[in-house]
Amino acid sequence: MFVFIMDPLGDGREHSATVTMMRAATERGHAVWHCTATGLSLIGARVHAVARQVGFDGDRPVLGEPTELDPHRATAVLVRIDPPYDILTVTLLLEHLRGDTVMMNDPRGLREANEKLYACRFPDLMPPTMVSADPGRLLAFAAGQPYGAVLKPLSDFKGRGILSVAHGDRNARSIAETTTALGSRPAMAQAFLPEVAEGDKRILLLDGEPLGGFLRRPAGDDFRANMAVGGTVHATGLDEDDLRIVRRIAPSLRADGLHLAGIDVIGGRLTEVNVTSMAGLPQLVELTGGRHDLRIIRWLEDRAERPGKGE
Repeated sequence: MFVFIMDPLGDGREHSATVTMMRAATERGHAVWHCTATGLSLIGARVHAVARQVGFDGDRPVLGEPTELDPHRATAVLVRIDPPYDILTVTLLLEHLRGDTVMMNDPRGLREANEKLYACRFPDLMPPTMVSADPGRLLAFAAGQPYGAVLKPLSDFKGRGILSVAHGDRNARSIAETTTALGSRPAMAQAFLPEVAEGDKRILLLDGEPLGGFLRRPAGDDFRANMAVGGTVHATGLDEDDLRIVRRIAPSLRADGLHLAGIDVIGGRLTEVNVTSMAGLPQLVELTGGRHDLRIIRWLEDRAERPGKGE
């Protein structure tokens, strides 16, 4: 039994990485269940889940009726909720599964791994970066970079809320105030990397080892390469810069139980580490022809056979 804790289906996620893994688990003969964060509860020290079994009509997932099930008996529980979400509550509930089932990714690791800030553990691999709630400091940082900067909210995804600040931009103050909610929340500023025009490389990692990667290129005049905003995907290999980054961050990911991750690399520099609902698995399978989805499921099966599997 594989339990996927994620957002509601039927909202455009039919081709997502999560559904790709659901199909692969079904192909391997596992019962697959879909559960939202609100379907979790704790009674005493045991987690309960109201979930729906997932079947497939071709490639389209079909959900059964809500059923209460015991996730302590699952082969694996996969946390695949799109940020932002109440990560503290969800992961503290899931802590009670520790020792009983395999969790991907580990609840403690998820609490530690803001997808923008995790990369800051490796500042020498990143472009120049600042995190601050002060619009003036962010703008001064942007002014000191050769091509300006990109401002990012810390808890969003799919390119949402990411804005560029170029030299001489008359909207710069407004952009910084918007991103920081008038100075009330921190945001990240990273030096703008013109190499993004050539591609933002997404590399998928399983237990610190690369499954592969592909390039996302901006569409039209949008500087963002995210697929959710129209970025196009292209096959690519991994070069020495990519492998150097992977080798550096892999021990940290393993230590934190972040066994499935997607890192973003632009011009040989690490920009983000995605560990919650990273995208790109269907694209990697399509571009390479490899069954990376089945490789993930087999890894979870093997992990479930080990002593102390949920530790």
